[in-house]
Amino acid sequence: MALTISGFTITGNLNAVHIPPPPPEYYLWSWGLGTNGRLGLGDTANRSSPTQIGADTNWTTLDSGAMKFAHAHAIKTNGTLWAWGWNSYGQLGLNDPTTTNRSSPVQVGALTNWLKLSSGYAVTFAIKTDGTMWGWGQGGTGRSGLGITTDRSSPVQIGSGTTWSNVYGCVYHALAIKTDGTLWSWGYNAGGQLGLGDITSRSSPVQVGALTNWLSAAGGYFSVAIKTDGTLWSWGFNSGGQLGQGNQTYRSSPVQVGALTNWLSLTAGYDHTMAIKTDGTLWAWGRNQAGQLGLGVSSSTDSFSSPIQVGALTNWQSVSAGWYHNLALKTDSTLWTWGVNTQGQLGLGDTTVRSSPIQVGASTTWLRASAGHASSFAIG
Repeated sequence: MALTISGFTITGNLNAVHIPPPPPEYYLWSWGLGTNGRLGLGDTANRSSPTQIGADTNWTTLDSGAMKFAHAHAIKTNGTLWAWGWNSYGQLGLNDPTTTNRSSPVQVGALTNWLKLSSGYAVTFAIKTDGTMWGWGQGGTGRSGLGITTDRSSPVQIGSGTTWSNVYGCVYHALAIKTDGTLWSWGYNAGGQLGLGDITSRSSPVQVGALTNWLSAAGGYFSVAIKTDGTLWSWGFNSGGQLGQGNQTYRSSPVQVGALTNWLSLTAGYDHTMAIKTDGTLWAWGRNQAGQLGLGVSSSTDSFSSPIQVGALTNWQSVSAGWYHNLALKTDSTLWTWGVNTQGQLGLGDTTVRSSPIQVGASTTWLRASAGHASSFAIG
């Protein structure tokens, strides 16, 4: 018996022939506010339902800025980096002296070794496969981490280190973790969000304390982080209770949230926090004026300063907080959303605010999700 594949003939025991399956197809999708081309759909129109960006099927990771006039970046499986949206400060990294906005994905340079990325306000950070960290965009308050306050329209290496593991763009500051478990911060610091015990801004990464057991971090106008022992910590601005400390006191150094040791992952919006525990439960705290905490209530006076469980389900896998809305994936690869929806950023085909998680469509193939400022992105 023989089998012919693409002009080649295989003979013998076909049961012993291993034919690898085709690679998975992961499309890029967007919806919500289209201003400045931030949706990557070739125009500036709003969308209230997920709309496919182009025809490529090899997207692997993405991130979008959670500020007004936002931009977005994504990485393909071949390690190339792509950008679109607002570009007034060169945050797309396209070496464009005119800082022209882009309404469709444009490749950033020609390199194929981009691994991770994160966006802040008009600034972008990325890590390459060699462990180096790069920044570009607005340099005000030192937020780009380049030791300067001037803008850059092309990726510039931050320092000379090759041991960066993760980077987290916040609003006007950033956090990063090295492979040795140390935590670093830079940028605006008026609320103590750098965690350095003061309110002095920094233009280059500075280590937060001396500990080597930091696992992940996130931030808006504040910072939150999880250690390898499963404890949760927070610091910075706290006017909405977003630190989860049971009060509205600002902190300039990391303070533990409760005593639990089963926190797994977290994300931060403008002034609210979402987190998942190892048991798959979802938790929220901070301001809730648009129902962004997912607790079934919303009011301009709502504020919860301690973690509260969202529903009773135990199958939450990941969550991404935008300005006032959120996207989350369950372990069955379904996509869920809640919060403000004035521009259709919830992807539900309307502009109605939701204060509890609602499934987006019926697909069970979602891989990644990123909530921005009035816009949303997903891979699936």
